[in-house]
Amino acid sequence: MNPKVSVIIPAYNTEAYIAKSIESALEQTLTDIEVIIVDDASSDKTVEVAKSFKDQRLKVIVNQQNLGAAAARNRALRAAQGEWIAVLDSDDWYAPERLEKLVSRANEINADMIADDVYLIKDGETSPWSTLIEESGESIDKTLQIDIVYFVETDVYGQPGLHLGLSKPLFKREFLVKHGIEYDEDIRMGQDFWLDMKCLIKGSRFFLEPKPYYFYRSRSGSLVYQSQLPRLNQYCKATNSFMQQEIVKKNPALMHALSYNLAVYKKNVAYLQVVEPIKQGKLITALTEIRNNPGFLYDFISRLNKIIERRFQYYVMGNKSSFDIYPNIQKKRKTTN
Repeated sequence: MNPKVSVIIPAYNTEAYIAKSIESALEQTLTDIEVIIVDDASSDKTVEVAKSFKDQRLKVIVNQQNLGAAAARNRALRAAQGEWIAVLDSDDWYAPERLEKLVSRANEINADMIADDVYLIKDGETSPWSTLIEESGESIDKTLQIDIVYFVETDVYGQPGLHLGLSKPLFKREFLVKHGIEYDEDIRMGQDFWLDMKCLIKGSRFFLEPKPYYFYRSRSGSLVYQSQLPRLNQYCKATNSFMQQEIVKKNPALMHALSYNLAVYKKNVAYLQVVEPIKQGKLITALTEIRNNPGFLYDFISRLNKIIERRFQYYVMGNKSSFDIYPNIQKKRKTTN
């Protein structure tokens, strides 16, 4: 008999964290689960740590070469047999009752996808500093159904909103299989948002529970601390791809929301094409980009107050979280590699 939930854990060089992730999955109050770890050719002891767990519900798959987080997740999806798919990053963890609570609620409301609020916690800390809903400014105290336009409109790069692309919904596996939905392996960063989009376009019934059961760890080794240009260029490409679909073209509100997101992505690409070379000491490259982007100085001045505020919080007030995430939580999407 197939398990109720397949927990899939893509992993890459997280030997210091993955044990906590695995323990949180195996210690769920809902015991009818399988846990599938796909290691993406780690160079540390991630695989040894994973294989040290002697639980028959645990399966460890090892990629012989690094294929990227999306490919690792897809390999786990194809191996999964559960009624529900639950994704867990290898440096994050679940509250013990997470799967039981979400599966029970999903069955009550006939959901195809169900997400919870997310605890935000800094690496090395013992207590979360906030949650996704708290930081959004939204007031949500009961189950909320999420439609695709709302999903896009509240997840704009650099702007306040729910940013549900950071959440980790449970997916009904039957829905994914029926519609042939997998992660886009051309997108190496922020895959969760785009998988959710694929599901919503196919009519998935997506609900958000306001209570947090997922612990999301921010750490200096994650992609959030690295160059944002590759990420944003991929987002531009993915957004354009969605906008070419006929089903999307027939939804004016969705087209408008995606067009706005695309414009924001492009604006940030133009800005970072100047700023990142400056940070790297490549002044000639930066000057060339300024010449190609006459609007840069205006954009920079408009951001100046926030830039100063973040540095004041970090260097004067000692608020390390001011650089752990981008303003208003935006796009703190991470991957395993």
